[in-house]
Amino acid sequence: MGTGTVTTRDGEKLFYKDWGSGPTVVFIHGWPLNADAWEDQMQCVAENGFRGIAHDRRGHGRSTQPWEGYDFDTFADDLNDLLTALDLQDVTLVGHSMGGGELARYIGRHGTDRISKAVLLSAIPPLMSRSDSNPEGVPAEVFEEIRDGIRKERSQFWKDTAEGFLGGNRPDNRATQGNRDAFWLMAMAQSVKAGVDCVTAFEQTDFTEDLKKFDVPTLVVHGDDDQVVPFEATGKKAARIVPDATLKVYEGGSHGIALVPGHKEKFHQDLLAFLRS
Repeated sequence: MGTGTVTTRDGEKLFYKDWGSGPTVVFIHGWPLNADAWEDQMQCVAENGFRGIAHDRRGHGRSTQPWEGYDFDTFADDLNDLLTALDLQDVTLVGHSMGGGELARYIGRHGTDRISKAVLLSAIPPLMSRSDSNPEGVPAEVFEEIRDGIRKERSQFWKDTAEGFLGGNRPDNRATQGNRDAFWLMAMAQSVKAGVDCVTAFEQTDFTEDLKKFDVPTLVVHGDDDQVVPFEATGKKAARIVPDATLKVYEGGSHGIALVPGHKEKFHQDLLAFLRS
């Protein structure tokens, strides 16, 4: 309990937090964050009879920063290494943003023997990139602008990116300066290589077939004002593909639902209700 590290099959070290006791909830963070993004949710579940675990993805936070391996097959296998090393069973997986892609690919590659429920929060599946078959997606030039921003002046880029991520550029928003500072701090703990390669990974990866393999109750939560992962291209479609999915759409919700006051507390209520169902 507390904190620890797990060694992956290829020798990388994954940092994780482990709080509370009871049925296990594993939180998978989004880009460019780390396990600290889940502190409020970890506290919430641990105070309500659950065990919360959150790890830093390779290249992020306190985990090691290899030069290669920033693809969803690798991320899913890293998650499998974590669950296996800690011998976790009957787990609820909660994935935010690209963490939802990691969750989906995990089920696609490793099945649900260890999994009892899943939560996709502002998550990227089934597909982020715009195409003729996915016209609601994000244009290729947007992904290229993000990669350029990280390469050229990442500290200022992260400060600028926090606004859209948290909805801080909307009238009457509730994003705090603390939200912005925390986003910047976590983003700066991600390596440049991880940042750039992860953008390419979540631009190009199609999770449709992974979602079809879900055979556990799944909660899909998405804001209808998500400026990073468009609801119409992702959450709305994912909820149709996953066989046993419940969709909750947060009116005015940003990409950072679990961080911003107001929507954060609503998510806690919905998460606990789902865990207890």
